[in-house]
Amino acid sequence: MPCIRGLRIPVATVVGMIANGMTPAEVVAELPPLELDDVVAALRHAADAVADREIPLQPTA
Repeated sequence: MPCIRGLRIPVATVVGMIANGMTPAEVVAELPPLELDDVVAALRHAADAVADREIPLQPTA
């Protein structure tokens, strides 16, 4: 499981917090070892992880 720069905080935890409506500043306040750059790195990692996935589209009428 990918973690933030050796802090043992999973990327999925940070991305989930953002997805649930928290701001990056709120995430950093909730998880003090984190910095704003860590939140950005987590989001970049998540974007990269799904970037190569192809979603077949169905034609619409």
